[in-house]
Amino acid sequence: MSGPQCCENPPTLDPSCGSGQLQQFGGLTSYISGPSDSKAAVILISDVFGFDAPNLRKLADKVAAAGFYAVVPDFLHGDPYIPEQKPITDWIKDHGPDQAFENAKPVIEALKSKGITKIGAAGFCWGAKVVVELAKYAYIHAGVMLHPSFVTLEDIQGVKVPLSILGAEIDKMSPPELVKQFEAALNAKPEIDCFVKIFPGVSHGWSVRYKDEDESEVKCAQEAHQDMLDWFAKYLN
Repeated sequence: MSGPQCCENPPTLDPSCGSGQLQQFGGLTSYISGPSDSKAAVILISDVFGFDAPNLRKLADKVAAAGFYAVVPDFLHGDPYIPEQKPITDWIKDHGPDQAFENAKPVIEALKSKGITKIGAAGFCWGAKVVVELAKYAYIHAGVMLHPSFVTLEDIQGVKVPLSILGAEIDKMSPPELVKQFEAALNAKPEIDCFVKIFPGVSHGWSVRYKDEDESEVKCAQEAHQDMLDWFAKYLN
């Protein structure tokens, strides 16, 4: 169910990073950034390394700066994957995306109780599987999957809301051939808008695990972030 690309380039986790704040939200410790009176929210769902990853927090702040209420819940309950401690195959048994899908429902209800009327979700690697589940049951108004893991063609065929897929050219988890199958399945449903893009020269995980010193990787990450923001601006505003 997993591959080594899930575990490459682990970030140095920093619980204090970002300009937002930590608070309990929908039953989960969450990093929250952005205007509290916004009517549109974006849930960002981490990869296996969790919600303390600095690049993910930076992206949440970027989402907030665009006017959205950004929420990054700790769907891993304080237990992100640490490669030195156990194989990913063992870790994933206790951290299935199906559990995060269930835990996302109270987060969505908490957003609605704040008066938020439009909700989007972006998922990275492991988190993309959670997004596609939310999209299959229309718990969200739009979704973005970035270098998805564990997502199947059957999942994509069940999607009921606008979906963007941002993939990597060098990706064993969701290779370009599979992403193109996803695109064909979405195009076969004209009632569901989609945007699919494969970024050349980058590997699985790049959008939140880019290295600051790699200019080309940073540029591709920034382009993906903008594509994500454009998608949410289209469907959440």
